[in-house]
Amino acid sequence: MSTVEDRLKAMGVELPQPVAPVANYVPFVRSGNLVHISGQISIAADGGIKGTVGVDVDLETAQKAARLCGVNLLAQMKAACDGDLERVVRVVKLGGFVQAGPDFIDIPKVINGCSDLMVEALGDKGRHARSAVGVYKLPLGFAVEVDAVVEII
Repeated sequence: MSTVEDRLKAMGVELPQPVAPVANYVPFVRSGNLVHISGQISIAADGGIKGTVGVDVDLETAQKAARLCGVNLLAQMKAACDGDLERVVRVVKLGGFVQAGPDFIDIPKVINGCSDLMVEALGDKGRHARSAVGVYKLPLGFAVEVDAVVEII
């Protein structure tokens, strides 16, 4: 078991099977040492977290949704690395999207749920550049979506 896997286990995080695409795209594309991971929604075995943040989803729940996105990103990273998360050199950038209500402005605080997980799981390799954007709607009504660019060996 890798150091990253040990950290995840200690945090009580079990990576799911990577989520299959819901449209005409692939879950990730590798170009050289960079892997571009398609947006991962706040889906989980129990259905995940749907809704509009600031309307029917509170900040704490939205942060959990972003963490779910991070778990799904890690599952895709693992697939891109042929099962070995130690091949991750660096999370280069995260792009976070929050289905936000008209008065909700704490978008960065929501995406911290994903950012914090990357650092907890990967250490300094998980520190990244980031964007955090509030949007009107996300696919299938999910509360949060996050995509990533990751350097691997």
